Amino acid sequence: MSIRLTPEAASDEEIAKGLFAAENCPHPRRWNGGAGEEYHGHGYHKILFVLSGSITFEDEERRTYHLKAGDRLDIEPGAAHTATAGPDGVECLESYR
Repeated sequence: MSIRLTPEAASDEEIAKGLFAAENCPHPRRWNGGAGEEYHGHGYHKILFVLSGSITFEDEERRTYHLKAGDRLDIEPGAAHTATAGPDGVECLESYR
């Protein structure tokens, strides 16, 4: 599977950072997206934790993944997908493997 959702994986930013460290994922970065902002694919294994708000991802087979605070998403390199921030925007912490 090219996209994997893990609900309620981290209850806050410090736990997410600890999980990144345990998996040798360098330099996690925080980012924000306003309501309805759209995003697209990338060429690396991305790991993302939602800190607040929500975001919906859709893969090439039109499966949707609705994430809220605490959820984790793993996206393999080259996995075609789109993402749209929820109605209250989204704040995430992400890194790569």
